[in-house]
Amino acid sequence: MAGTTLALMETLADFGTVQYFGVPTFTTGIYRAWFSMYDQVAAAQLAAILLGFVFACLLLERLSRGRRRFHHTTNRYQHLPEYRLSGWRSWLALLVCSLPVFFGFLLPAGLLFNMALDNGLQISEYLPQAYNTFILGAVTAILAVALALIMAYSLRIRPTAVNIAANRIAGLGYAIPGSVIGVGILLPFTWLDNNISALFESLFGVSTGLLLTGGIAAIVFAYLVRFLAVSLQAVEAGFTKVRPSMEDAARSLGHGPFETLAKVHAPLMWGSLLTAGLLVFVDVMKELPATLIMRPFNFDTLAITAYNFASDERLAYAATPALMIVSVGLLPVIILSRAIARSRPGRRGHNA
Repeated sequence: MAGTTLALMETLADFGTVQYFGVPTFTTGIYRAWFSMYDQVAAAQLAAILLGFVFACLLLERLSRGRRRFHHTTNRYQHLPEYRLSGWRSWLALLVCSLPVFFGFLLPAGLLFNMALDNGLQISEYLPQAYNTFILGAVTAILAVALALIMAYSLRIRPTAVNIAANRIAGLGYAIPGSVIGVGILLPFTWLDNNISALFESLFGVSTGLLLTGGIAAIVFAYLVRFLAVSLQAVEAGFTKVRPSMEDAARSLGHGPFETLAKVHAPLMWGSLLTAGLLVFVDVMKELPATLIMRPFNFDTLAITAYNFASDERLAYAATPALMIVSVGLLPVIILSRAIARSRPGRRGHNA
C-alpha cells in the first residue's frame, strides 16, 4: 500500500511527461493558469485541490496500516536465502529481469545518445545550464543535510511532541507536487519582496528590488520544502547505526550535545550523510515544475533546457542535456547499490 501511494503521489506530481504528451492534469493546469492566463487565483485554487488529493493519498496509506507495527527480533540484517537456477530457467529469468532495464534505460538512452551524436553532442553549449544546475543542487544538498542532521539529532536527544511534530511535518514536503510548492511559496515571497522594497524606499530612498524571488533564495527554499524528507530519512537511518552506549560514553567524558554530534555521530554517519546529499542533489537536478515557476530571469537548468527543446519537438537538441542529467543521476544509484550489497551478511566489507 505504501508503494502504491508513492506511485500515486509521483504521478500526481509529474509535469514534463504529461505536458509533452498533451494530457490535461492538475500540474499542467496550474502552470497554464500561471503563465498563459496570468491568473494567480486560479493557479492557487488548482494547487489547493491537488494538495487535497495528496493528503487523501497519505491518509489512505496511514489508514491501511491500522495499528500494525513491525520490529526486528534478531539481527538487523537477515541472511537472504539463495536458490540457483540452471538451464533454460536461468536464461528465462535473466531475460525477464533484463526487459525493464532494456526498455526503461538502455534503449531510450541509446536513442538519445545516437541523436546527440548526430547533433554533434555540443556539450560546451550547455555548460552554463550545467553550472546553474550544479549550484542549485549543491546549495540545496548542503542545507538539506544540515537541517536534517539538526532535526534528527534534536529528536534523538529530546523526543518531545514539538520535535516529533516538526519532523513529521517536514516529511510531508516530498508528497507535495513541485507546482503546488512553487505557487504556495512564490505568492507570499513576492508579497514580502514588494513590502521590503517599499520599506527601504520609504526609509532610505533606495529600492532593494526582488531580494528573494529575483535570485536563487526562493527556489532553494522551495527545494528544501520538497526534498528535505529525502535527506531526513537517510540521516535518521544513519542515527540507527550509532548505539546509545557510544553517545552515553561521550557524554560521560564531558562532551556536550554538539561535541558528541561532531566527534561521535558525524564520523560514524558519514556514509549516510553523503547518501542524503547525493539523493537531494539528483532530485534537484531533475525537478521541473517548481523550477519553471520560480526560476529567476535568464536562469535555466538542464531539466528546463531539455523540456524547452522537447516542447519545440527539437529532440536532437534535448538529447545532450537529458543525457547529462542521467549520467549524474547514475552516481548515487551505484553508490547505494554497493552500500546495500556490502551490508548483507557474507559480503566483503560487512561488519558482523
